[in-house]
Amino acid sequence: MDPALDFAVQLARQTGQVLVEGFRASRSPASLKADHSVVTAADLAADQMIYHAVQRTYPDDLYLSEELQPKLVVPSGKEIPAVWVVDPIDGTTNFSLGLHIWGVLVVRLIHGQPEVAAMYFPLLDEMFTAQREGGAYLNGQRVQVLSPESNGPASFFACCTRTFRNYQVNIPFKPRILGSTAYNLCCVGRSIAVIGFEATPKIWDIAGAWLFVREAGGWIETYDGSQPFPVRFGTDYSEMNYPILAAATQELVTRWRPEIQPRQNTLPNLY
Repeated sequence: MDPALDFAVQLARQTGQVLVEGFRASRSPASLKADHSVVTAADLAADQMIYHAVQRTYPDDLYLSEELQPKLVVPSGKEIPAVWVVDPIDGTTNFSLGLHIWGVLVVRLIHGQPEVAAMYFPLLDEMFTAQREGGAYLNGQRVQVLSPESNGPASFFACCTRTFRNYQVNIPFKPRILGSTAYNLCCVGRSIAVIGFEATPKIWDIAGAWLFVREAGGWIETYDGSQPFPVRFGTDYSEMNYPILAAATQELVTRWRPEIQPRQNTLPNLY
């Protein structure tokens, strides 16, 4: 295994195990950030834990995360090609309410592109990993996307809460809102979901799943044509959303894209 991927796997697993202890002890108090996303003290503590581990092992790499460092800044006069992109808890609302679908996302970018990714969902005991040109894996078993039955009785559409608030959707599959961007998109890579759509994800939500879906042989792109990769220095990523479409094939994305249309008037904010 690539040393950076092994490091990401171990770090995601260790962080997840620490978070499980707090998750089981009591419900974690949550608050809303400016963008109406949820944050808990556990997010902040996990981000610090991951940051210090990265600094010890890869002191020359940059760090970009949801809570600790959302802006990518290069030290003066120094070019650094490697960046760690971290979401300490993807699925914070689930975590804060005692639901089990949440995970730790640790991704390393080389020259601005996802190179290795570890996405660990400890209460499901699922570790998703991917390496550029090295494949996608779930708990060490190779994952290869299959073209699902487009009209199968068990087919589903993986999406987020804001999908139906911000878009008019005319997709015939059963919608499933699992509460984690990465998990939703990994369901596409595993051929569980026919199509996945995330309305307002950030770079740390999508970096690992972007690599996982592609390495599984699936198709993933932005809905609005924006380019999340390569990452850009000086960008405040807390202000950047990248609506995402993913499916087994580009043809499926092209087929269903017209059935997701922005609403002229969005529905009330459900957070």
